[in-house]
Amino acid sequence: MLGRSKYIVVVAGPTGSGKTDLAVTLARHYGAPVVSADSRQMYRGMAVGTAQPSPEQLAAVRHYFIASHDPQDQFTAGRYEREALEVLDRIFREVDIAIVAGGSGLYIDALCNGMDDIPDVDPAIRRRLTDRLAAEGLGALAGELAKLDPEFYDTVDKDNPRRVIRALEICIGTGKPYSAFRAKARRERPFGIIKTGTILLRENLYKRIDLRVDEMVAAGLEEEARRLYPLRHLNSLQTVGYKEMFDYFEGRTDLATAVGLIKRNSRRYAKRQLTWFGRDTTIRWFSPFAADEIIGYVDRYVSKHG
Repeated sequence: MLGRSKYIVVVAGPTGSGKTDLAVTLARHYGAPVVSADSRQMYRGMAVGTAQPSPEQLAAVRHYFIASHDPQDQFTAGRYEREALEVLDRIFREVDIAIVAGGSGLYIDALCNGMDDIPDVDPAIRRRLTDRLAAEGLGALAGELAKLDPEFYDTVDKDNPRRVIRALEICIGTGKPYSAFRAKARRERPFGIIKTGTILLRENLYKRIDLRVDEMVAAGLEEEARRLYPLRHLNSLQTVGYKEMFDYFEGRTDLATAVGLIKRNSRRYAKRQLTWFGRDTTIRWFSPFAADEIIGYVDRYVSKHG
């Protein structure tokens, strides 16, 4: 049906919106692999806290960028772009379609549109920002980013020190907003891009997020976080789910409070994801339970564009 043309079908959306189940369903229908576009699911040893696909889902279809990298790896959107393009080149030697699923808008943007080369900046800038983080707190750095790059500030995960510091060091080191280095002209890709997104009523999405956090706790989130606690300084662990557990381990909260904060911060993260994806007018939104409708949309798109 797909002929000689190659396509990626992007399944984007906020955390907890059903992307994983939908991506597996689409992948099985098309005989396609799934390429994850999640900035945390790629790390080994973080299956529970990042809601990696289940063993059954991983066995059902081939996945890439799931538990594929060490948590100590320094990973950027630019590196993801390079590695994902290499993976897709191999995939398209065998099949005509690949499913790209995830909630990391910057990674999806890098893969679909490209990233401009970001110049190296003086490492001393990052050291100074890291010192300021310890002395002044993340809020102060985020406030400075809001002044230097309001466009990126609106969509960045403001609870993620790595993202905030990375953007700030580029702003300070180059004298230009970090957002200026996102490719303004879309780079040509040797494949077609069909963007879909999963959407739910906000109330239902938040209920799903709360339920998923409860399921993570039942599946062993605390035990996983304790294993990772010695690595808590790594950028890969500056993320919702682990940070709150680390505070609990250090006596700053109790377990019930930590779980409540994970739910709250996950909802806030979902809201920022929706803001990011809402700016992309090329995304066609569907219920995550409407796989047949999405398949029809993809088939019509391919038939029309060849």
